[in-house]
Amino acid sequence: MQGMKKREFLWSFLSGILLVLSLPNFDFEFLAWLALVPLFYAIEGKGLFRALTLGFFTGFVSFLGILYWIIVAVHTYGNVPLILSGFILLLLVIYLALFTGAFTFLTRLIQIRLGFQTLLFTPFLWVSLEYLRSYFLTGFPWANLSYTQYLNLPFIQIADLTGSYGPSFIILLVNSTLFEALRLRSKKAFPFREVATTTLLLLGCLIYGYVKMSAIDKQMLQQPPLRIGLIQGNIDQSIKWDESFQRETLEIYEGLSLKVSEGKPDLIIWPETATPFFFQQAKEYQPFLLDIPKKTNSFLLFGSPSYKIERGKVNHYNSAYLASSWGELVGKYDKIHLVPFGEYVPLGEYLSLGSLGEGIGDFKSGNKIFNFSLPQGKFGVLICFEIIFPDLCRRFVKEGANFLVTITNDAWFGSTSAPYQHFAIATFRAVENRVFIARAANTGISGFIGPTGRILKQGGIFTEETLEGTARLSDKKTFYTLYGDVFAWICSGFSMILLIYGLICKNPVNL
Repeated sequence: MQGMKKREFLWSFLSGILLVLSLPNFDFEFLAWLALVPLFYAIEGKGLFRALTLGFFTGFVSFLGILYWIIVAVHTYGNVPLILSGFILLLLVIYLALFTGAFTFLTRLIQIRLGFQTLLFTPFLWVSLEYLRSYFLTGFPWANLSYTQYLNLPFIQIADLTGSYGPSFIILLVNSTLFEALRLRSKKAFPFREVATTTLLLLGCLIYGYVKMSAIDKQMLQQPPLRIGLIQGNIDQSIKWDESFQRETLEIYEGLSLKVSEGKPDLIIWPETATPFFFQQAKEYQPFLLDIPKKTNSFLLFGSPSYKIERGKVNHYNSAYLASSWGELVGKYDKIHLVPFGEYVPLGEYLSLGSLGEGIGDFKSGNKIFNFSLPQGKFGVLICFEIIFPDLCRRFVKEGANFLVTITNDAWFGSTSAPYQHFAIATFRAVENRVFIARAANTGISGFIGPTGRILKQGGIFTEETLEGTARLSDKKTFYTLYGDVFAWICSGFSMILLIYGLICKNPVNL
């Protein structure tokens, strides 16, 4: 019995490790197609609590390996004590692991109550839980299973219909079918129907992908171009907010902007909080900064903290400003989706927690979608964390954005896998909405992503550099852009039907 328990946890542990290795910056994406097979072996024939425990253990191992960088962000750069930083990481990992535990618990519940032997219903459960994780407690859709395939371009093209949940569904389907084939092998049987169904769906996705990629590439060549220059200042986080370094910071950005202007860009993009001060009140720096777009003859997008006095209270915002080529401000966007415990402390005003450390801000969220206008077209800006939320991103495109920009300060992550994971997620936003994405990061990774998810240019990490690229401006809307997460709703609805039917059944049914 003890040996059996050890073996179950070894299977569960193996699934967790395979999930870690399938994501950036390991990028062994092929492992995702079999990563959950060991977990399915571990929970086979187990009771509900045992299945939950094994699933939770897989989730704990995988999310700990994927999100270890939380300690770097919170402790090294946020100056939160190491023990408290470790506790924050532990809480987040436990919370996320509960979703994997819920997956295995519900899988066994449905099998037991409805008498299912097959696991081909599990993709519906997985997608439902990924979707729930995207919204519950403000949402944290990081490390979704589909993101393992960001380099597998033909496969991920279905995201313009299903969002990132479609690829997750197919990957789960392959995992469950592979497990069925291995399970029945000992009985000298073969799941022909399951294999045939999975093969047809996978082939359909790939055919759709190749056809769509060819069509999108031809379509984009007919769309108007926009030259863009990206500026990666590589400003060290330890001195970024030092007042004595503010002038030097602006001079670094000016020099890089003048350099990139040799390519005659229509738009130059600086990263999130590129100006380490409140631009709206920095009278000594405003003329200097607004002179830069005049020198470069380009529009300039830059990030800066801002504030508004509302009802007698000063509220701070994480904002993006657009300055015209004649040196006037022509737009401002306030970040809508803030980072919990990074830009604000949840319920902090009621619990009087104060600040947990230097890295913890006290920002207020913006309340509306705003697209910036250029002579050539419109674009939406996603600030840092916002790019991981597909529904938020699609709303910018639905309301008229012809391309998307994401600005970030990934210096918080240090030399970890986080910048690579963050960059990979952005490729799906391009596919879902069929738009070009320009990404400017303080310390990397800056780059350009095409509407098929292809990484067109990618800079280094912790390097001072400029990148030039051309975006094609499209006004066509995808199914996903127009209607959102219909596929995830269908999966959630089907999962609910299975669960309700299973719970009201008095006796297990042999189906």
